[in-house]
Amino acid sequence: MLGFGFGGIAVAAAVVALAVGMSQAAGTRACAAVLSAASAGQAAQAQQAGEVSGIATHYVLQGLPNCSYPSPPADGLFVALPPAEYDNAAACGGYLEVHGPDGSVRVEVIDQCPNCGDGRIDLSEAAFSAIAPLNQGQIDVTYQPLVNPSLPGPVSLLVKQGSSQYWLALLVMNTGNALASVQVKSESGGGYNLVQANYNYWVAQSGVGAGPFTVRLADIQGHVVTLPGIALSPGVVQGAGTWMYGAGTTTEPASTPPPAPHTSRPVASATSDRAPASRAAPASPAASEPSAGRGPSRRQAASPGAIPTC
Repeated sequence: MLGFGFGGIAVAAAVVALAVGMSQAAGTRACAAVLSAASAGQAAQAQQAGEVSGIATHYVLQGLPNCSYPSPPADGLFVALPPAEYDNAAACGGYLEVHGPDGSVRVEVIDQCPNCGDGRIDLSEAAFSAIAPLNQGQIDVTYQPLVNPSLPGPVSLLVKQGSSQYWLALLVMNTGNALASVQVKSESGGGYNLVQANYNYWVAQSGVGAGPFTVRLADIQGHVVTLPGIALSPGVVQGAGTWMYGAGTTTEPASTPPPAPHTSRPVASATSDRAPASRAAPASPAASEPSAGRGPSRRQAASPGAIPTC
């Protein structure tokens, strides 16, 4: 399919759930971030997984999140998940709809909360203040992952600093759903299955050549896109105006067998470096990951009187 000759993809189910990090803040409530009627209607029409009851707190992101996205969502609405739900980055790029005392908000999964237990989510201040006053600190919520949420833009790729013809790592952004597979076809025609590291880059441990490459993405709902002409240009965000789903995209059945050729060796997991407010020291990166290009993530409790910006 799509000229790759991979023999299909494995579309795995990824459970997107939640996390937490306590922070106390006094101050006025942020400007309206509650879902608009149009967004709420779209969310209601989307297929949703089962609703979960849990607890939400809020935090301030400092540095890169564990999903390695170079910047948080433009609307400031995001969430960090506990380790079990973060699932070694499998949840990155998905969305949750969170229902609180004063309304609902849609948030993107971009981070991990290492000290959070199951059923606890850690929201950005903008997201928390959309459903409750910030000075409440902790609230009861219900939430569910969204399927095929509206996308903020077309797919884009970032080649990790330190990548070369001998080692390649790709970060994929604006997928809407979590990804099931990332495959690369080299200029010489070889096909490679990349392996997702727990910092959310997809890695070919032995590289795939000097490029340019054709990259094939598949999400957990079976949407497939192909991005030709991706250059080996570390640190440069690249995109071709292609959306992950919508008119003109392809859907594959969930039963397609996994691809076989040139499977990349598993990437050694890097211990999470998203530290709670009381523990600032990050863990060392994995031995297989070049030290350049990835800064530590930080979460910080909001100071009294802090007011989130919109």
